[in-house]
Amino acid sequence: MPVSRLRLRPAAALAAALFLAAPLALPGTASAASLAAAQTGPNSFADLAAKLLPAVVNIASSSHVEARAGGPEMPLFPPGSPFEQFFKDFLDRNRPGGRGPGQGQGPGPSPAPERRMQSLGSGFIVDPAGYVVTNNHVIDGADEVTVTLQDNTTLKATIVGRDETGDIALLKVSSDKPLPFVSFGDSDRERVGDWVVAIGNPFGLGGTVTAGIVSARGRDIRQGPYDDFIQTDAAINRGNSGGPLFNMDGEVIGINTAIYSPSGGSIGIGFAIPSNMAKVVVAQLKDFGHPRRGWLGVRIQQVTPDIAESLGLHDPSGAMVAGVNDGGPADKAKIRNGDIILKFNNQDVKEMHNLPRIVADSQVGQTVPVVLWRDGKEVTVQAIVAEKPDDKPQLASAAPAGQPDQQKPTEIAGLGLKLAPIGQEMRDKFQLGADQKGVVITDVAPDSPAAERGLKPGDVVVEVQQQPVSSPADVQSRIDTQRKQSRKSVLMLIQSQDGLRWVPLSLTADKDKQPG
Repeated sequence: MPVSRLRLRPAAALAAALFLAAPLALPGTASAASLAAAQTGPNSFADLAAKLLPAVVNIASSSHVEARAGGPEMPLFPPGSPFEQFFKDFLDRNRPGGRGPGQGQGPGPSPAPERRMQSLGSGFIVDPAGYVVTNNHVIDGADEVTVTLQDNTTLKATIVGRDETGDIALLKVSSDKPLPFVSFGDSDRERVGDWVVAIGNPFGLGGTVTAGIVSARGRDIRQGPYDDFIQTDAAINRGNSGGPLFNMDGEVIGINTAIYSPSGGSIGIGFAIPSNMAKVVVAQLKDFGHPRRGWLGVRIQQVTPDIAESLGLHDPSGAMVAGVNDGGPADKAKIRNGDIILKFNNQDVKEMHNLPRIVADSQVGQTVPVVLWRDGKEVTVQAIVAEKPDDKPQLASAAPAGQPDQQKPTEIAGLGLKLAPIGQEMRDKFQLGADQKGVVITDVAPDSPAAERGLKPGDVVVEVQQQPVSSPADVQSRIDTQRKQSRKSVLMLIQSQDGLRWVPLSLTADKDKQPG
């Protein structure tokens, strides 16, 4: 969009000139001197780049893959492209043993030769002995990894350790002389708006320097449970993966890992793993060959305003426990379903996604305080952090609880639910386990609070307001208590095919539908 000059009338121009000549000093605003300083960036990045470039390397990984039998591969086209079928027909006609339109079956295809698949990325040396940091996805599945220094020296690399979840890998190269290296800085000190420099090897062109600012912090881009990315507008392209993001002191404050791009090129939205997270993992990879993350052994869900209100919690913060692993740290610390974790190891859990990162960064074997919201008040327990197991956590088994079959489904007024005790008839009808406890949902009314929350027949109400229920009367009693306390919602622990989750149901919806 073209920019045009503003045309001011004489009076307006004079007023504007006076205003610009003597800006007002308003309380709480930046001074003119600080604003002027903020407008001046570095005169040049050349000295900084010259100092850092020797420690940034190109990483090439290769692996053996089986080529498609009988000829060249078909180029990749966008889904639905008319060229896709065209090239497929062409290659089928010209591949040995292939059939053209109307042709009979030819001789069998020739043996598929092996070929090498290569991947290019970036990395950086963090120790003069030859330790190199990069992204795990740069070397994932590689048979061979080579590191090329700035002076074009090529060295074979061995993989010391990999962190698939955090996308970090540590390599080791051998050299007859100490190698140039860079050090990790404190990523927590970086602020939005600070200058940063990214160095990498996009498209295999060689060492490339780009500059920008920290655009945002704490980005969760749904790449894993520990997402806490630094966002930057420094140009990052394919091939920059694994390269360092530097502050103006020449310290690594991030590992360039991902970009947001509709086209595959940089549009000024890049993401880097913070150095404070990376350096802990790198040290663990060096010492143990794998990451040693802390583990609590709970399944959690977000605390919504409805959940917070139903439990008397003023702010919808923290992480709600929806499952506890048998014999895990949480189980041993007497943490239970329905507890809301407000603090872990003296760090506030502002929302659900904060907890996995805080726990993961905790030292294995350390005893930490855990502040819970339970029964309308704060409770503190002590938990011993364990090392995260490789397999997925399993939810605690439900205790056996048999129920008689004689009772018929009972309607819960205002919620759109019909409930029945769990007897053999209900176990057979809804394929419930022999140890399933609670009250089964037999029917859900359309447009009801239960339907709006996605409840369906076969789901089981295990607890109401953090108290176990074994009959429809138990559920109705808990709901009546909530209504007497003028609560707007009631909280239920629901067991479905997808697992356990806490579901708040509105107690005001039925009142809102009453005629005025």
